[in-house]
Amino acid sequence: MTHRVVQWSTGNVGRHAIAGIDAHPELELAGVWVSNPDKAGRDAGELAGLGRTLGVEATTDADALLALKPDCVVYTAMADDRLMEALADLQRILRAGVNVVSSSPVFLQFPDGVVPAEVSAPVRAAAAEGGASLWVNGVDPGFANDWLPLVLTGVCERIDEVRCFEILDYSTYDNRKVVFDIMGFGSPLDQKPMLLQPGVLSLAWGSVVRQLAAGLGVELDAVEESYERLPAPTTFDISCGTIAEGTAAALRFEVRGMRGGRPVCVLEHVTRLRPDLGPDWPQPSGQGCYRVQVTGEPNYTLDLRLVGTDGDHNTAGLKATAMRLVNAIPAVVAAPPGLLTALDLPLVTGRGLVKLDHCVRPM
Repeated sequence: MTHRVVQWSTGNVGRHAIAGIDAHPELELAGVWVSNPDKAGRDAGELAGLGRTLGVEATTDADALLALKPDCVVYTAMADDRLMEALADLQRILRAGVNVVSSSPVFLQFPDGVVPAEVSAPVRAAAAEGGASLWVNGVDPGFANDWLPLVLTGVCERIDEVRCFEILDYSTYDNRKVVFDIMGFGSPLDQKPMLLQPGVLSLAWGSVVRQLAAGLGVELDAVEESYERLPAPTTFDISCGTIAEGTAAALRFEVRGMRGGRPVCVLEHVTRLRPDLGPDWPQPSGQGCYRVQVTGEPNYTLDLRLVGTDGDHNTAGLKATAMRLVNAIPAVVAAPPGLLTALDLPLVTGRGLVKLDHCVRPM
């Protein structure tokens, strides 16, 4: 069965989603929504950088796209600085009877205990009204800290702690709003950015530790957060701007799910803008990685290394986020209506994506 899909936004993640929809044998691109009027009328293949046309023109007319009655919308519009607008978008799409896979708002990947019930209730109500499903995921929050660690725990005798890392250099991540405004890189160390305001880390990644705990059958007592920042030793440039000497250039934070006075499920991020910063902090495998450490019997360390075909790990991360959503579309369309979590879906694989004529064989 072929599912008709609308791509909602064509930014860093959305353009990769278009490529993924086009490559998937069970999906058909039915439409593309854009917020920028300058993109309206342009072909989806051009916006995705595919070097060819797909015969689908982008539009700013959301009503026209919903009138197409697609099976699913891939929603990748940024929500960090427009939370209420994003929630309203999702409710509108769901009420129209259209399923959604989305990269945001991230707390909706597992909202119970993370946000008050009245925040998620309108989304659940819209899904019930439209008879549609919503699944929020990606790579982090998402695959790197839901299925990846949970599968690893299946070969344990005893589990003391599950710790999920993102260890990445963000210097090639070309999103100034995220890097400078939200994460606070390039700002004085005594100035707290949006991400480090009290409770925001737990809002963004509390869903990770609570979903892990639920998957392990553990009821958490509390969720705690902490962070540490390091200054730039000199002034240097990154892809989206300049980091002045003495301003924030590295960030390490934890969101800890606590039980019995100790952490049992932990999300840790180690983010650098130069590889020489924080030499005593956890180091990545390769250019960058997602890591799972299970402490118990036995002890495990699993590294998921990222690198795109362009040689950049941040490209790979954006592609992974997009494809986590795109490849789950058939399962989400088949699922009962409602707000879904990773614990609700069957195993999503790359079924149908092996293209023998594109295989690169080792020399």
